[in-house]
Amino acid sequence: MNLGKLFIILGIVFLIIGLLWSFIGKLPGDLQFKVGNIQIHFPLMTSIVVSIILTIIFTIISRFR
Repeated sequence: MNLGKLFIILGIVFLIIGLLWSFIGKLPGDLQFKVGNIQIHFPLMTSIVVSIILTIIFTIISRFR
């Protein structure tokens, strides 16, 4: 694969991830605890959604090889 094409594909993937991240930053399934001055955030649902999206992207990319 040409290095230029690889950088273009990676740029598009990062752009899509950046746009999606602004919409899925804090989903309803994310856990958040606040005790005193300490705040803990577990992005459980966000991690699942990102994992599914990356799986789909990598599956599509692997089909073109």
